[in-house]
Amino acid sequence: MSHTLQEPAMNQRLVTLRRRLSWRVIASLLPAIPRARALLALWLALLAGFSLPAHALPEGFVYLSDVAPRVLIDARYAGSDNFVGRPVDGYRANTVILTRPAAEALAAVSEELAAFGLGLKVFDGYRPQRAVNHFVRWAADPADHSTKPRHYPNVDKAHLFRDGYIAERSGHSRGSTVDVTLVDLKDGTELPMGTPFDYFGPESWPSYANLPAEQRAFRALLQQVMVRHGFRPLKEEWWHFTLENEPYPDTYFDFPVE
Repeated sequence: MSHTLQEPAMNQRLVTLRRRLSWRVIASLLPAIPRARALLALWLALLAGFSLPAHALPEGFVYLSDVAPRVLIDARYAGSDNFVGRPVDGYRANTVILTRPAAEALAAVSEELAAFGLGLKVFDGYRPQRAVNHFVRWAADPADHSTKPRHYPNVDKAHLFRDGYIAERSGHSRGSTVDVTLVDLKDGTELPMGTPFDYFGPESWPSYANLPAEQRAFRALLQQVMVRHGFRPLKEEWWHFTLENEPYPDTYFDFPVE
């Protein structure tokens, strides 16, 4: 009987002792908590100040969206809507990278067009060499014709090298070449330019005359405004422009687009 009465009393004393010890531990830590928080805040601030961006670019390169936020981006080689029919090696995100001078010149084009309710959409900018190598492998595969109806209906795939549509090097890999079209700023709708982007054939030449007057006018407008801001056109592609004073005229880069 006495043993039964003493056990609850002992348990109660243990509970009370544990509570007192717990509060003593907490009380002893309280003065240190503000100091710990201050040290943690200082450490985080230093870490933020010295950490690199998620994807640091080589010196002289920028994300187009940072310099020209009005320009729409549709990075075709990051998806499957392109002449290869699948994502292309080296493209890991729907973004466009350019050298800073090219991006700033494109921003100036965008601002000039905005006064008329028009804008730009960019399909490609800097292109890694590994992407060009992917194009070469695709062109050498005679069995893959899945994109022929849309991109090269009147061209023999075996002649893409001979006719200059595919090459082992691209000016895009120097970072100052851009593929671009015009859009209506109200809703981002692409203006009719006569052919889709990356259409292989004479119909894509800026000089091609067998088009409705409106489409020829839009091509001429795009070329004039791009040239006015320092770009030179390509005679085989209405969408293709290279900055005249490109900063890396002899360097072909291969870092990924991400």
